[in-house]
Amino acid sequence: MENGLLHIKTLGLMYRSKRNSIQTSLEFVEFQSPFGNGLSKDNRWVILANLIPWDLFEDDYSNNFGSTGFPALPFRVALGSLIIKERLGLSDVEVVAQIKENPYLQYFLGYTSFLLEAPFDDSSLTHFRKRINKDVLCRMNEFITGKKMTSESDNALKDLDTVLMEKNSSQPAPELSGKLIVDATCAPEDIRFPTDIALLNDARVITETVVDHLWSIYPNRLLERKPRTHRKSARKLFLHFIRQKKPGSKKLYKALKAQLQFIGRNLSTIDSLKEQVGLRALKTSLYQKLLVSSEVYRQQLALLKTFGTIDHNIPDRIVSIHKPHVRPIVRGKAGASCEFGSKASISVVGGNVYLDKLSWDNYNEGTDLKVHAMRYYTRNGFLPASIHVDKIFLNRENRKWCQERGIRLSGKPLGRPVEDEKMSRAKKRELRQDELIRIEVEGKFGVAKRKYSLGRIMTKLRETSETTIALIFMIINLEKILRDLFFVFLGMCLHWSTYMHTCKTWTLKWIHCSRYSSLLGYNYAG
Repeated sequence: MENGLLHIKTLGLMYRSKRNSIQTSLEFVEFQSPFGNGLSKDNRWVILANLIPWDLFEDDYSNNFGSTGFPALPFRVALGSLIIKERLGLSDVEVVAQIKENPYLQYFLGYTSFLLEAPFDDSSLTHFRKRINKDVLCRMNEFITGKKMTSESDNALKDLDTVLMEKNSSQPAPELSGKLIVDATCAPEDIRFPTDIALLNDARVITETVVDHLWSIYPNRLLERKPRTHRKSARKLFLHFIRQKKPGSKKLYKALKAQLQFIGRNLSTIDSLKEQVGLRALKTSLYQKLLVSSEVYRQQLALLKTFGTIDHNIPDRIVSIHKPHVRPIVRGKAGASCEFGSKASISVVGGNVYLDKLSWDNYNEGTDLKVHAMRYYTRNGFLPASIHVDKIFLNRENRKWCQERGIRLSGKPLGRPVEDEKMSRAKKRELRQDELIRIEVEGKFGVAKRKYSLGRIMTKLRETSETTIALIFMIINLEKILRDLFFVFLGMCLHWSTYMHTCKTWTLKWIHCSRYSSLLGYNYAG
């Protein structure tokens, strides 16, 4: 013990203080950069840049612009920044900061030299998501996986279904090959859990803001009294209701009716003010919120008339004023019986994921089995030999459709179980194997929701959310290709190491090294 400190000597270890060797001044000190001789060719971003067909979809991106004006950023910069954001799980601000600091990310975006400043502002990513739509990403996904691009898929599906249903058709029956795995999931949006009373409160606040704005520009407003909105009373009634743990149905009905009366008064005031001022004085965002608020008022007024009855429902129900395109999706899961977002139906073929349908309205995915099978036909040129699905797809119509075409549909058959014990065991093994095959699609959903942002879509607009969802599945396929290249390269290295023992001269060794490395796009001789 010395000076109040306990000194313990650890055998076999030594610590060297670098207090004197580290420069403590704030002056810039030159340091040796590892990128002086160029970038490493086996970096993940360098390999990924060679896998994406940037130039093939440049025309689709250029159609968003006119012939005059300030030149926009290239398609590679726009799509590459979105891939970086989703692959690394960053915010828009952090994406720009990472691109500014990392030379590999700048190479991935197509820059030939290192930039000391940020190439664009973080607000540009919102415009990138608007300009690159879902259809372009889906066709790019099919091209990356080596499939046919189905730009006119709807017409192709109708023609193919007509040909297959003709009994006396002279064309030969399509061959069957491969496995098709189909399932659907919900992509929840980043919104507050919706309640009717909170939704009406938001609509009331928006209508009050519109009244204030219109009155501020109303002519001769000093000669007249400002219309009353009763916002303090409305706010007080709202807070009094939400602070109750279990208010009951009567108090809920009374609170909803009061908020609807306040909103109705505000909408009547807006109608009288717009005759003198007009709604063009409002900002675009505020005008859109006013339209959504008026629709919310109409829906909630209709729901109040059927309060407490079986008919308490309305189509296209709005659950968020800031995201009016979001709809409730009933899933029946244990964690969340109802989710709020879009519903996506995907198909998995050979480990690759394809987004076949994306809808903001709730639908029965069991009716889309034909669509998945036909899209499989347009991509591969033949129908699948087996389709692996869950119970919701096992309806009589799908069973009949697959039986007519010789496609085996997974799941238990209709009727009583087989009495033969040997056949029963074989059927159980087959069902178990089908379930193991179908697990792959659940794994894809888990990766998309845990590693990427499918579990919580943070974008605000409808088209930007669709772009994000389509981009997630394309990145999953890109990651699969990178893993396949790694295992191929690892297998070639093992084969090369065993073959090198048989080479007697360095010339043969150099030839074989060049041949193996050229398969992955590397220049071994360089």
